[in-house]
Amino acid sequence: MEKFKLSPQDEAKYKQDGFLIVRSSFSKKETDLLYKLASDESVVDRSMDFNDMAGNRTRLTLWFTPGDDSFGLMSRSERMVNAVKTLLGDEGEVCHFHSKVMQKEPKVGGAWEWHQDYGYWYKNGFLYPEAMISVMVALTEATVDNGCLQVLKGSHLMQRFEHSFAGEQQGADQAFVDAASAVCDLVYVELKPGDVLFFHSNLLHRSAANTSEQSRWSIISAYNLSYNIPFREKNKSCITPIDVVADSCLLESGMKKIDGADFLSKEQEITLHVKK
Repeated sequence: MEKFKLSPQDEAKYKQDGFLIVRSSFSKKETDLLYKLASDESVVDRSMDFNDMAGNRTRLTLWFTPGDDSFGLMSRSERMVNAVKTLLGDEGEVCHFHSKVMQKEPKVGGAWEWHQDYGYWYKNGFLYPEAMISVMVALTEATVDNGCLQVLKGSHLMQRFEHSFAGEQQGADQAFVDAASAVCDLVYVELKPGDVLFFHSNLLHRSAANTSEQSRWSIISAYNLSYNIPFREKNKSCITPIDVVADSCLLESGMKKIDGADFLSKEQEITLHVKK
C-alpha cells in the first residue's frame, strides 16, 4: 500500500492531545492476515485472562521480541517505526518494548480501568515517559457498543498518577481521574479495521465491557527510545534498536506464526509488569 507520512500538523496534534488516529494505515489484505494470526490457536491458546472490577474477563496475549512472524513484520515495518520516530523525536533509536493481542469477546469481554501505560512502566524502571508510546492497530471494528478505547484528551500533560489494584488490573488513583475528567474532554476512539491509534504513555485511557454481539480485537505495540534504559526490566528488547523491514514484507511473507517460546505466561506478566 502507499506509505503514509505524518505531517507537522499530526505532530502538533499528538503533542497537544496525547493521541493521534491515522485512518486506513493497513490495507484490508494486511488487516485480514493479522486478524487470521491473532485468532489462530497458536495465539488464542496462550492468552491470559484478567478480571475487571465486576469480575468480567478480558484477555490478552503478550510477547517481547519482534521476530520474522507477521506481528513482528508489522511492528518492525517502516510505516510504524518512522511514525513512532516522528512522534518521539530523534534523541534515540526506536526499540520494541512489547506487543500484545487484545481479545475482547462478545458479551463477556471485560473492561479495562482508567490507567496510564507509564503507570505500569514506571515500575519497570523507565525514567523518561516522553520516550515511550503505544500504537494500537484495529483488527476489527471498535465501537462504543463493543468497548472501544476511551481517552481523556490532553491528560498526558498532567504526568504520571499513582496506580493501585482494581480487580486483577492496576488503575489510576480515582480522585485524580475524577479531577482530570472535569477538565479533559472524554473521547471514544472508534476505529475501523486497519486504522492506527498512537497514544502517549501518560494518556489516561480505559475501555468498557463488550456488551455487543461483535468481537473487538486489536494488536498494541509499545515502543521505547534507546536512551531510556530501565533499571528493573531484564528483557533487552526495549533497548535494542529495531531491525526495520519494508512495508511490503508483511504481505509478501504470508501468515507466519510467532515462536511460542516468546509468549509470556500470566504469572510472568504479573511479575514483570504489575507486582514491582
